[in-house]
Amino acid sequence: MAHGLIQEIEKIVEDACAADTNIFGYGIWTHHITQVAEQAKKLAPLFGADPEIVEIAALLHDYASVKDEVLYEEHHVHGPIEAEHILKRLDYPLDTIEAVKHAIAAHRASVQVQRRSPEAECLANADAMTHILNVPSLMHLAYVQHGMGIDEGAAWVKAKLERSWAKLQPEVQTLITETYDAALKTLSAS
Repeated sequence: MAHGLIQEIEKIVEDACAADTNIFGYGIWTHHITQVAEQAKKLAPLFGADPEIVEIAALLHDYASVKDEVLYEEHHVHGPIEAEHILKRLDYPLDTIEAVKHAIAAHRASVQVQRRSPEAECLANADAMTHILNVPSLMHLAYVQHGMGIDEGAAWVKAKLERSWAKLQPEVQTLITETYDAALKTLSAS
């Protein structure tokens, strides 16, 4: 049953990513959201997190931003509300809904929210890890979506990577140290 429901969530989010109103373009689905879900599932055992909850939270963590650009700046606040609507419509249990909502609310590096569950910690790490593992996605955001120049964009991406790195637990940092160091070196090569 859970697998079929997750496929429904995937369809809802992917359809929103494919919509003309999505300011990030379809690449947010292919290069970020699905990647966060994959990393969250891989990291779940490390954190002792429920793999279903982290997968659902990962699929929905940026949904508010994708659905409506007005919600972008505070998508960690609006995301849990959107997730609750979707999950209630799919008849998920209340405890699962609450766990997903908390994980989404606590996923951002730039916002200080106490992570009170292994699922919240897992999602935050998977999101940050994905930023570091997929620098081209961040560059697209800086240069295409935000229209930044070369130096401004490189500084923005570097700052995003540094925030993401700081959000990672030490065990996760050890998994991607070489990638992180290489990304910073590339951005500083000007």
